[in-house]
Amino acid sequence: MDWSPWRDEFPVFRTKTYLNTCSLGPLARRVRASVDRFLDEWETRGAAAWYDRWIDALDGVRGEVAHVIGAAKEEIALAPSVSVALSALASSIDYRQRSKVVLSDIEFPTLGHQWLVKPDVETTFVPSVDRVTVPPERFEEALDERTALVATSHVYYASGAIQDIARVARAAHGNGSKVVIDAYHATGQLPTDVHASGIDAYVTGGLKWLLGGTGIAFLYVRRDLIHELEPRIAGWFGNARQWEFSPQAFEFHGDARRFELGTPAMAAVYAASAGLDLVLELGVDRLRARQTELVNDLFDRATDAGLDVKTPPSPDERAGIVMVRRDEPSRDVRALAEAGIVVDSRHDRVRISPYFYNTPEDHERVVEALTR
Repeated sequence: MDWSPWRDEFPVFRTKTYLNTCSLGPLARRVRASVDRFLDEWETRGAAAWYDRWIDALDGVRGEVAHVIGAAKEEIALAPSVSVALSALASSIDYRQRSKVVLSDIEFPTLGHQWLVKPDVETTFVPSVDRVTVPPERFEEALDERTALVATSHVYYASGAIQDIARVARAAHGNGSKVVIDAYHATGQLPTDVHASGIDAYVTGGLKWLLGGTGIAFLYVRRDLIHELEPRIAGWFGNARQWEFSPQAFEFHGDARRFELGTPAMAAVYAASAGLDLVLELGVDRLRARQTELVNDLFDRATDAGLDVKTPPSPDERAGIVMVRRDEPSRDVRALAEAGIVVDSRHDRVRISPYFYNTPEDHERVVEALTR
């Protein structure tokens, strides 16, 4: 497949070597056009746009997310961030009989923070030996009769390692526990079927591989679990009687919308929808195949150059992230930026994250710069 027309969709490549999708997907022309369409509707229709445009747009983006992850539209809720989505979900869980939450010590901080601030919850952090991944059996060993849920990542943000979430789910359910998956670093580049995996809840967002920018996140909750969960935080978009405008009337939606809170940021919704259109047009399976080619190429170039790569050696175990250990990664990121190469750093590593629009020439440039 000739990927150059898709690269042309992203103007940043006219001036930069952009290898930082895992921090922020670059702006696509169609995403900008979609936000411009929202602004035109705001300008010409004002509040009337809510009733004949924007409510339908919310429903549309729920459907697009569902399509990407193998869910039903009714299992998707919208949020302004993963933190808000997790807060709504975590507030609905009863910790009185089971007060323990199991995570790993290499999760993105948001996942740990969510339960650390709850005085009635005991958090257990399973250690990663290599700071790259956590074998599923480590989670299995940490389970006991007090475990309410396991919360872990589909892809670990500081290594690109893929977790076997189906195996984690089987172990947790065998213990009577629930499973929450942070998939922000996976969705879009990694084929996902939330039903087949057996997980209970899944959070992700538009910021990275879904190419939709900031200000929007998505929460999946398994259909037969939704009615068991009633959030302890609320907003009027989570109210099935929303349009009564009564402060005295609240009834949970019968679907995942019960986890939604305040008025959505429609510019973010329009941007996210256009990004999802791109992902769906290309297809996640095709994106995964392209991503595997790119990451293999980057991994091999970095390894051959003698760089200290902290990413799983097996192609089947790594997603679209290659981590290179450095003594001063922040300094390296600044130096690369001065050379027109955009990457990021986490901990003691430079993080390089190609996507379908990148090329082996991009990889050659960043590896040569790091070697120098």
